[in-house]
Amino acid sequence: MRRALLILLAVLALAVTACGSLSTPSPAVSPQPTPSAPRSASASRPTTASSAPASPPTSASPPTSASPSASAGQVLEPGMTGPAVTRLQERLAALEYYPGPADGQFGTDTLEAVWAFQEVQGLPAQDAVGPAMQRALASPRLPAILVPGGGSLRVEVNLADEVLVLYRGNEVALISHVSSGGGYYYCSPGGGCGYAVTPTGNFTTTTYMPGWVTVPLGEMYNPVFFIDTAYAIHGDTYVPLQPVSHGCVRIPMDIAAFFHTLVPAPGTPVYIRD
Repeated sequence: MRRALLILLAVLALAVTACGSLSTPSPAVSPQPTPSAPRSASASRPTTASSAPASPPTSASPPTSASPSASAGQVLEPGMTGPAVTRLQERLAALEYYPGPADGQFGTDTLEAVWAFQEVQGLPAQDAVGPAMQRALASPRLPAILVPGGGSLRVEVNLADEVLVLYRGNEVALISHVSSGGGYYYCSPGGGCGYAVTPTGNFTTTTYMPGWVTVPLGEMYNPVFFIDTAYAIHGDTYVPLQPVSHGCVRIPMDIAAFFHTLVPAPGTPVYIRD
């Protein structure tokens, strides 16, 4: 009952403001988690909508010589390079996670795919690929199906795991880490106050807006809206492990660059469960 009330308040607060991200939101009750150090790989902002690739990039860049080289069986961490990282990227991509190009460089895109895999497998999400994850990669489990029979093309967002799964032809086509509503109380510059809650329920995509879209609460990249033009699945340069958004579903920038090409708007079912 309390969550339903919080969602209603959030909907009322965001119905005319949309839930773009602010760099420094000002919650009145429960503070938003403090952002960690900037993440260089996905923090660069495209200048126009056309600068975003229409599909996952496939070209590889040579690893930098200054990065430590990873070997088989070694715990892999961001910044490492080498064949072991390439194998990790190839394995994640084969399982429908998106680690970026298989270039042997453990960057931000690969880290976000690692987080998504850990979340789906029930492993502690961390910035490393240790023995437990390496074992899980050999025999992984599929994401939990939230809505059996929900449609051959659909999006499911699992708020408990902070994971988005895109199904095409009833098969997993993409798995992404997300950051959803942070639960803090805030007031919008456009008027109205509410809690930062991502609404649960059955929705459909309404519209897609290309590039960086400015709204009263900040900006969102390539948003695919699922409640009018208030709530969206959108790219952001800050998609941490914690839920921190105003209510929208944030996805990594590399995935937001092509996500809209896989999800027709309007009409694609979007199921959100906690």
